[in-house]
Amino acid sequence: MRASDRDFRKLDDLVLDLKGLVLARSHRRRAGAGDAEIRMFTEEIERVKEVLAEFVRTGEETRAAA
Repeated sequence: MRASDRDFRKLDDLVLDLKGLVLARSHRRRAGAGDAEIRMFTEEIERVKEVLAEFVRTGEETRAAA
């Protein structure tokens, strides 16, 4: 697999992760999840956004502290 293909796949994976987290948080909020659970989703969304932004800036994935 070429580097550009791997990069696109990683970018796609990060975007899908972000979308899934946003949808899951919305679903859990509608289902009456507590503040702690919603906060957990929000924190993970922010972490994935940071990783995604770094990947777009540098082409490298760094793992933000979980």
